Formats: sequence, C-alpha cells, structure tokens
Amino acid sequence: MQLLDGKALSKTIQKEIKTAVEKRLEEGKKRPHLAAILVGTDGASQTYVGHKVKMCKAVGFQSTLIQLANNTSQTELLEHIQKLNENTDIDGFIVQLPLPKHIDVPTITEAIDYQKDVDGFHPQNIGRMAQNLPCFLPATPAGILELLARHQVPTSGKECVVIGRSNIVGRPMSILLSRNASPGNCTVTLCHSRTQNLADYTRRADILVVALGKAEFITADMVKEGAVVVDVGITRVPDASRKRGYRLAGDVKFDEVAPKCSFITPVPGGVGPMTVTSLLLNTLRAAENRTQK
Repeated sequence: MQLLDGKALSKTIQKEIKTAVEKRLEEGKKRPHLAAILVGTDGASQTYVGHKVKMCKAVGFQSTLIQLANNTSQTELLEHIQKLNENTDIDGFIVQLPLPKHIDVPTITEAIDYQKDVDGFHPQNIGRMAQNLPCFLPATPAGILELLARHQVPTSGKECVVIGRSNIVGRPMSILLSRNASPGNCTVTLCHSRTQNLADYTRRADILVVALGKAEFITADMVKEGAVVVDVGITRVPDASRKRGYRLAGDVKFDEVAPKCSFITPVPGGVGPMTVTSLLLNTLRAAENRTQK
C-alpha cells in the first residue's frame, strides 16, 4: 500500500510555481494576481480563503481579498464581479462558496469572465473540459489528476467508480477520468444517493473516488483487493480523547480499507492540500494566457 501524499506533493508543486513566478519577474512580466470574494462570516470559508491568501504569498503571487457582509445583495455582488472582470491587473478570481441563500449560485458563476474563472466552474470551462479542450479545470478534480499522474498510477483501461455527483467534484471527475488523456481512458460509473446496491459497484472498481461527505462510509468489504482509493470527504467526528474534541475523518474507513489498497489518500493530507495548489496553478496559467495575448 502506498499513500497518495497530497501534502508532500503540494509543497513540491508550490516550489515549482514559485520558480515560475521568479522567472516571469526576471523577464519583466507582471506578478500573477489572484482575487477572492468572500460573502458573509462562514467560519470554514474564512479559514479556507485565509489559507489561499497565505499560499499566494508563499509562491510570490499578489492577492486581493474582498469581504462583503452576509446581507450583500445579488446585484451588489454582481457589480463587484464585473469590476474584477474589467480589472486588467487581476489574472483570476474566485467567489467563495457557499453563498448566502438569497444569492443564486448559477447566476454568479456565469457572471465571472471564463478566462478569469480559476475555480473552473463556468459553463464554458466545463464544456471545454468535456470536449478535452484547454480550460481551467475545477480545483479538486484537477488536484486528484495531479496526484494520480505524479504517483504514476495506471488509469488506462481501468474500471473507475465515482461516488457523488456534485458539479464541484463528482461529475467533473467522472468526465476527466473518461477522457482520452493521461490520466484518463477509464471506464467510469457515476454513483450517487439513489444508486441501489452500491457495494456491487464499488467492489468492481480498480479506482474508487469517494466524494460523499459521510464519515467512514466506505468499509473494507466494499473495496476490491489492490484498488486505488481517493477519499475526497472530510468530516469533523466528535472525539473526547482529542484536545479539540473532534477528529477529522474521510468518507473511507481508512484503517481497515488501506491494507487492501495499492494506493490510497489519507485524510487529512491527501486531496485537500492539492485543491489549493490546483487553484494556484490555474492562476499561474491565467497570468501566462494574458501575457501571451
């Protein structure tokens, strides 16, 4: 069993990004600039965005954080997005999810200039992804691809099962692994909450990607011997023995599943660190695209 160590790999890629930024500056090109809009005071979102700002500084990016009140109207938010679309110094930006309930997420997503959509959620980027054309890939699926590629995990001809059909992880992951690309060329089955006899599918999987949000849902009897398991989930599980009163658990029961696997991601330290790193890679590519233009 080999760990797909996202924490270690993300540090390696961040060093590569930093080197690329230093080269850009030596050539007289502008420093990549990532902006983020945060609406409201959701604790997890604040922590996540704060981490993104910290990582921008570490790799040499410029960053801008726009913090808006929870009662910000959709019209006001759209105005801020338009300003970022028009700002020639901003290479890419994100609108942190989740948004307050009074704001329509698809409307916001479509308002972002797809050439600055470094989250990879705009319909034009999703459409280009489906056709295997150059685009910004959603950060978490892109991070998973990087994990598979850098660890030389074979995917061509493999049977892959993806559990979860969100537009952020599950659905794009199923498209990416089925593409005629590397990693890719899998035979993919997309399972979800309405799938009957789920274990019948998971036990066939050479590659199992789990994005459910249900702590330790996948057990050893649901996994094929020698499978590659990618655990996207992360949940706080109460644990009185821990100082914080909880522990972090993935969607996979790691201790009993890991011995059966050829490769598996830990939680934490697997997919999570690669998500932010993928966002940085997208921003660097956005800066390079704008330089070429």
